[in-house]
Amino acid sequence: MTPGQSRRRREAARQRRGRRRAAGIGGLALALIAALLVATGLSSSGDHRLSRVTTRSAHRPRPAAPAPPALSATGLALGSPPLVLTGIAAPQDDPVRIAFHAPPRAGLLFNLSTGQVLWQRNPLTHLRIASLTKMMTALLTVQSLPPDARVLVTRQAVDADGSKVGVLPLGKRVRLETMLYGLLLPSGNDAADALAQRVSHTISRFVARMNVEAAKLGMGCTRYSSPSGYFDEGNFSCTADLAVLAHVDLEQPRLARIVHTYSAKLPLPIKGGKLYLYNNNPLLIYHYPGLTGLKTGYTIAAGRCLVATAERHGVRLGVVLLHSPDPATQARQLLDRAFKDVYHQAPVPEPPIPAEA
Repeated sequence: MTPGQSRRRREAARQRRGRRRAAGIGGLALALIAALLVATGLSSSGDHRLSRVTTRSAHRPRPAAPAPPALSATGLALGSPPLVLTGIAAPQDDPVRIAFHAPPRAGLLFNLSTGQVLWQRNPLTHLRIASLTKMMTALLTVQSLPPDARVLVTRQAVDADGSKVGVLPLGKRVRLETMLYGLLLPSGNDAADALAQRVSHTISRFVARMNVEAAKLGMGCTRYSSPSGYFDEGNFSCTADLAVLAHVDLEQPRLARIVHTYSAKLPLPIKGGKLYLYNNNPLLIYHYPGLTGLKTGYTIAAGRCLVATAERHGVRLGVVLLHSPDPATQARQLLDRAFKDVYHQAPVPEPPIPAEA
């Protein structure tokens, strides 16, 4: 091989090696570009997925309030409630926020005119209600009989257990309005039994009527087993139902007048001819400003219960507390907070209410 041929072969070999290196570099570059494109696509896709998740989270609807039951606790068809509570079972929307150190088992703060719920705790939980039962007994009584009707004091009424008027004369007939005061001020179980027998002839028939009326008012949590509430077995409600009942009771002028009365002197066929009664509502006793009612209750099983209503400058509010360690203080705090923070009313001077032991 001549020197010239040798040079040409070496030159050709160099060119082939150069082309192979160039091809390798180019392939590597293409591979890198492809990898970058894939990574970018995945990142973009992930960003879109993240964006969709974030958007769904941001716009996720709030949990809907539980659908109201179709039947009452006694299996009766429910009517439309005369007061529709807006915001029930949606505590995240409550405009009043209070964290009690020892909260009630259930509670509700609401506007008596509009039904707006302002604060709530377990508003649909079935709990025993003690003498708050008498709110229904009073309603059926005024729906059925005039104030001057006469009520026979029966042996069953006189022998009633628990809180009583205590001086009802056996076998005598008492003016119905006197008996209503005895039912609602000292929470007389004897008055409850006597009124039930006068309205429906027997207590069992009256209790059946109580449950029919509860269903008619749309009270889906409620079941009554007596006109007094002294015996807790089978006698229960919830704060949402009791709010509706409070609204209905206060629409009755006779009841509205009685439940914000501190003391009364009434005719009774006993020696002296007069009955002296005093209301046991602690907010009334301690002169809470604007108080309009309504009813207390207590048994060991039900604990301390209270329905309190008040009106200031045309704003009508109600509080229902079940099994509260201190219903008077808690009701006052809730009402004060609503009048001040929700309705922007100036605080009203009020006397202190002693805390309950």
